[in-house]
Order: sequence, then C-alpha cells, then structure tokens
Amino acid sequence: MAGAVPYDSEQSAHGDSASGYDPNYVPDSVKSFVVHMYRQIREKNVYEIHQMYETSFQSISDRFFKDVPWPSVDAVATYVDNDHVFCLLYREMWFRHLYARLSPTLKQRIDSWDNYCNLFQVVLHGVVNMQLPNQWLWDMVDEFVYQFQSFCQYRAKMKNKTEQEIALLRQYDQAWNVYGVLNYLQALVEKSSIIQILEQEKEGLEQFTATDGYDYSGGSNVLKVLGYFSMIGLLRVHCLLGDYHTGLKCILPIDITQQGVYTSVIGSHITTIYHYGFANLMLRKYTEAIREFNKILLYIFKTKQYHQKSPQYEQILKKNEQMYALLAVTLSLCPQLKLVEETVNSQLREKYGEKMLRMQRFDDEAFALYDELFSYACPKFITPSAPSYDEPLVNYNQDAYRLQLKLFLYEVKQQQLLSGIRTFLNVYSTISLAKLASYMEVDEHTLRTVLMTYKHKMHSVNSDGKIVSNMDTNFYIDDDMVHVVESKAPKKYGDYFMRQIVKLEGIMTDIDRIKLE
Repeated sequence: MAGAVPYDSEQSAHGDSASGYDPNYVPDSVKSFVVHMYRQIREKNVYEIHQMYETSFQSISDRFFKDVPWPSVDAVATYVDNDHVFCLLYREMWFRHLYARLSPTLKQRIDSWDNYCNLFQVVLHGVVNMQLPNQWLWDMVDEFVYQFQSFCQYRAKMKNKTEQEIALLRQYDQAWNVYGVLNYLQALVEKSSIIQILEQEKEGLEQFTATDGYDYSGGSNVLKVLGYFSMIGLLRVHCLLGDYHTGLKCILPIDITQQGVYTSVIGSHITTIYHYGFANLMLRKYTEAIREFNKILLYIFKTKQYHQKSPQYEQILKKNEQMYALLAVTLSLCPQLKLVEETVNSQLREKYGEKMLRMQRFDDEAFALYDELFSYACPKFITPSAPSYDEPLVNYNQDAYRLQLKLFLYEVKQQQLLSGIRTFLNVYSTISLAKLASYMEVDEHTLRTVLMTYKHKMHSVNSDGKIVSNMDTNFYIDDDMVHVVESKAPKKYGDYFMRQIVKLEGIMTDIDRIKLE
C-alpha cells in the first residue's frame, strides 16, 4: 500500500511473546469498527464519524488495547479495500493511541512523522472529498505539534542514547525538523485560503463560522478546517520556540474576542487562549492576557462538568490550574483586578491569594514564587536544532526553559521598584516629587527615571502597532507635582447573586439527600 511504512519497528518494540501483542490479530470489534468507520467516511456522515471517533475508539482501546497498540495498518487494510487515505487516517489514530498509552521508540516517532507527511501531502495536493469532525481535525494538528515537541525533548536528552539511536537520528535528520513542521502548518494555512475566507466572512460573503467550518453543499471541510487550526498550531510552535511576536501574528486572522470555530472544540479553545495569554504576558501586554485568561477560566468554571467523560477532561483541568497560576503572575505584575470576574477572582484567591500578597513584596521569597509559578505554568519550551554528535553527548532539554525563565525573572527584577511607586500612587491624588523621593529613599533625578520606567513598563504595542496602556494607576507630572488620575471600576452585582444562587442550589441538593428518620 502506497505511503505505508513496514511495521517491523512496532512488532520488535513490543515483542509478541513478551506482551502477547500480535500486530496481525484483529478482534471482531476492531473489524466492525474499521468497516463501519470506512463506510461512514465515504457517506460523509459526520455525526456517526464523531460518535465512533470520540466514543467507540476510546471504549475499544480501554477494553482491548490498554497497554498495547492497535492492530497494524496492514492487518486492517483488507477490510477497507486497501483505501490509501483511510489507512493514513487509521495510522494517525494508531500513533496517537501509542503516544497516549505507551512510550514510543525512536523508529515509531520517525514512522509517525512519515505518516503525517503522507497525510498532509494528500490533503494539500490530492483530491480529498471527506467531511471529518472538527474534533478529529483539531486533534490532528494538536498531536502533530505535540509529537514535534516530544521529539525535540527526546532528542535533547543525549546522555543515555545508544549508538543505534544516534545512528538513526543521523540517518533520519529530516524527521520532525522544525522547518518541516512550520512549512506543513503554513502550507495548510495558505492552500486552504482560510485567511481570505475569514476576511470575506467579515463582509458577509462567507459562512465559515456559522457552519462551524462544515460544508453543507457536498464539498469537503478537511483542508479549510485544517488550515484554520494550523494557525493555532503555528501560535503554539512559536511559543515553544520563544518567538511570541510571530506567534501572535499567526493568530491575527482569528478574532478571539468573538465565538469562532476555535471555540467549537474545547481543546482548541483552551490551547488558543493559553498560548495567546502566555505570549501576551511575555510581551508585557498584561491587560490583554488578564482579559482573555479571565474569560476562558470563567467558561471552564461554567462548563467543565459537561466534559467529565471526555478523554480530554484531565488535560482541561491541568490547563485550568496552569492558567490560574499565569493569571496570579500577571495580576501581581499589573494589579488590574477590575478586569477579573468575581467568580474567577474568588477561585484565584482560594488558590493563590496568600502567594500573590507575598509576590507584591519583590524580595527573594517573591522571586522564588515567580520562579515556581512560571515553571509550573509555562509551555514545555524546546530547542529545535539537532545536537552535535561529534562532541561529548550532554542533555540540553532544559536549556530553552532556563533561558525563558531567566528572561522572565529579569523582567520581574526590573519591576522591583515599581511596586513601591504603585503603593504611594494608590494613596495620594497629588504628591510633590521631593516628598515621593523621600518616601522612596531615592533622589529626585532617580525618581524621575523610576517614574519614566513605570510608564514604559506599563505600556506595550498592540497588533495594530499602536501603543496601549496597561496601567492600573495613571499619573502625570506638572511643576514638580505628581498628579494621579483615578479610574473607578464599575461595581458588578450579577456575579455575586449568581454565586449565591449556585450555593443555595448546592445546599438544597444536600438537604434532599438527607434521609429523615
């Protein structure tokens, strides 16, 4: 079958006798699954495909393949007329299951790269006449980026590599190459014309978002939706590389202030906002980061119970916790609490209230907390370049993370004096430079520098190239007097009542459970 890689690496990796795994044995439930899935894909029955993909695949995996791979593609190909595209899709799921349940060998990582190349080549240059669920198309892009990240981390741990592994890495030096990954994602964006489609949608000439990307006129949604999700994939890759500006540029065509196709899949929604918020935090666009973290955390708070049976549930909870940590960091650097809903704020106080108070002090303990929260919540940064095989082999998988942490803590260090300025500006409406300088224990010349630094650090450049303010307390200097401009936040009562109603409903449920004697 064209495009398929022999499965000798998979067979030898798991060993038939050691684990009892036979890659050529196909249980009846798997036969029935692939035959039914193949028929539904040919008939473009998106609802059925989604049910099988989300539910049947998981339940069969739990029953038969908890700690072994699914049957090889060669074993199931005969049941699906040796259909080339279906076999590529099956292998995509095969490798995803392998990564989730087992530890892939180097050969398997390379084979998975080959499979993605073949699959994307078909989508980019072939005639694809399928409708696939958004969830599956998102998972393809998400897994593609995840496996790239995983490969970079694996390759960077050089210390204990065998000679055979090093020989394979040298031989397949193009596998998971950073340029290859970026080129495929960019090619999907360009070939799908998704940027033009989203532009035309603003003028009412397209219905992409209204139909969730599906094509109800008999066409295919695969290229368009893969192109759309590839923009989010590019944001994620650039964040992993530490290039936040380019990452945000890639996501510009998607208006994240509105509902869109990215919100139709919970994993896509969370990944988009997590990386968007993190990139804005690193570029000092604090108010934008706070605004978007607040919205997504509120959304997860209201909807997470509906995803309890989803395979992504644990990942949703993990990202939820990481984004609370990032929100705590952002608010400590830029205390704009008026941008945070009461529900999110109460959760935040519960999780990080005490730490946030200590982070305001900017002493050694505060830096340790910034370090702790950043390390817990940041993406798993990667070094995309291959190692030098001729030099002594060392592990360099932590190098990119250490660099990003160092840059972040350097930024925090620069803001050390600013917290003192903020405290005094919150107390006074006007204060002379001389008086403020004496409180700050610096001379007037240094104070002017600190005030200018405060202005600089609390302003950033937005996507349109305009300078925007992140200041919670604004001020200006006139005749050696500092004048503070007050901004009062509107009081929000709705949230308070909603929380009390939810509490009351909880109490009523508990009362109903009590059996009266």
